[in-house]
Amino acid sequence: MKEVTDGLFSRNSSQVDDASANAADPPLSSKLVSRRAQMFPKLVPTEINRLRRFGKLQTWQPGELLIDPSTRGVGMFVLLSGRVLITRKIGFGDETPIVEHEPGDFLAEISQLSGRPALVYGRALDIVETLLIDPPSLRAVVIAEVELGERIMRALILRRLELIDTGGGGPLLIGTPGSAGMVRLEGFLSRNGHPYLALDPMLDSIAGEVMKLHQPLPDELPLVVCPDGTVVKCPTERELARHLGLYVELSPDRVYDVAIVGAGPAGLASAVYAASEGLSVLVLDTHAFGGQAGASSRIENYLGFPTGISGQALAGRAYVQALKFGAEMVVPVEVMSLDCTRFPRAIQLDSGGQVFAKAVVIATGAKYRRPDIPGLEKYEDRGVYYWASPIEAALCSQEEVVLVGGGNSAGQAIVFLASHVAHVHHLIRGSNLEKSMSKYLIDRIGLLPNVTLYTESEIVAIEGSEEGVSGVKWLNRKDGSKHTKSVQRIFLFVGADPNTDWLDSCGVELNDKGFVCTGIDLSPVDNVQLTHLKKDHHPLPLETSVAGVFAIGDARAGSTKRVAAAVGEGAAVVAQVHAWLASHETIPAQAAEHDNPLGRVN
Repeated sequence: MKEVTDGLFSRNSSQVDDASANAADPPLSSKLVSRRAQMFPKLVPTEINRLRRFGKLQTWQPGELLIDPSTRGVGMFVLLSGRVLITRKIGFGDETPIVEHEPGDFLAEISQLSGRPALVYGRALDIVETLLIDPPSLRAVVIAEVELGERIMRALILRRLELIDTGGGGPLLIGTPGSAGMVRLEGFLSRNGHPYLALDPMLDSIAGEVMKLHQPLPDELPLVVCPDGTVVKCPTERELARHLGLYVELSPDRVYDVAIVGAGPAGLASAVYAASEGLSVLVLDTHAFGGQAGASSRIENYLGFPTGISGQALAGRAYVQALKFGAEMVVPVEVMSLDCTRFPRAIQLDSGGQVFAKAVVIATGAKYRRPDIPGLEKYEDRGVYYWASPIEAALCSQEEVVLVGGGNSAGQAIVFLASHVAHVHHLIRGSNLEKSMSKYLIDRIGLLPNVTLYTESEIVAIEGSEEGVSGVKWLNRKDGSKHTKSVQRIFLFVGADPNTDWLDSCGVELNDKGFVCTGIDLSPVDNVQLTHLKKDHHPLPLETSVAGVFAIGDARAGSTKRVAAAVGEGAAVVAQVHAWLASHETIPAQAAEHDNPLGRVN
């Protein structure tokens, strides 16, 4: 196997044809240089023979494409003879060589687990014979062939990480760094583990040329240059996902065993456990997998990670696990309502379509609380942020920032930001942090020289213009003093409200604060709705007032607002889903047929 590379924005397509003659041994990104052997492992004949029962033989002629990002991913290719050149496109339709594969190598990255479009091209350089293992069979390989499957999975993950580090196979985002549109799209792509490159047209000549060619109006920024060369002006997350092949159209003709609404730690845990036990699983999320925890800079009290782990890394591992076991993950899609008058349950999507499931798990968590500050909304993503990821940290490097909040999320953000910014001005409404923040975070923050705590204080005004925030005013409620600070970044961690508005019309009982009531919060006689399909059914501990609809994580009344607790509930609910499915395999005909567009129970 020989590795080849070229300049990041190579525009000479002949270099692809000449790659095998000019192969080099380029360095990988600094994070992965020591893991080259794990990224490109060589399979020995005995291992290839074990894989034959999972695939089918195919032959390719010189110049033919085995892997084409414009089509759905067909799976993993094991190279038996011949050579295949892997290339990528970055925004201008020109291919840049990455690696040349030889017999014993396999061609795939993490998207092949789910059959999504690949991020690279694979072209036969000779007459090539391969063993093609389609996505379902690839998932079977990583489960049945434990040691071999582990090596394959590690390689698939590392290859995706390398593409993320280099931007390979992803779009170009062209716009002013820190602008609302750039922050929005960068956040969407990074939190969903998709590679991209962000370019400032004032500093990058190629980006400047694209701007001159398309002459976008201010509200048409940022420009997105897709890998096939298509240029999109200020797309929504859904539009961008469609152009990149990330968004999956769902069929109304399929009935899932369980649909999980929300892909935070609770939803991902339930997806992993349900799919690993053979249930057909659909996971839906409005933004990205990981939920609020996915935006956490570092979680240090999660069992098994003594040095801590970022929320995005934890969510990314869970996401890959769910794919490994066959869960279908769809992002971004918003669930508008749940119809519990029919069986299977009908989930109405913002696209206008519906999907159906025998059981539903509510894992929508909570939405960021917006304090009552005049004009707050117009500064969101333009200087006001509700999380602190590397994207935001890069924007405020060596600046002074204001952060509001006294919980653990605020504490984690302070520790993270303190290593990037000049000073963190920390505002809390209470008189101290002891009642709301873990001691290890309080101790750590207390040792940071560039953090100042202001107790009994709250923001009363934000100053700024169309360009963004320029200053903030806050009030000390104890002595009445007012303070003004010239800053461009404000981070708000002031709690969250349950994300349950979409349940208004489905009969699921909520408490007075909008959290979902389950189990012991319900009276099996008085509170269980007639939507239960069996009159003698009593709600299970995580079941709602509607039979077969469960709630876990932060959206559930009485839940412990910790990642570990959410993961535990995500695992526990699967046993209860199994119990529900087992006890309702035979549904009364009138219930099954009531307004059921499928006319059957699968």
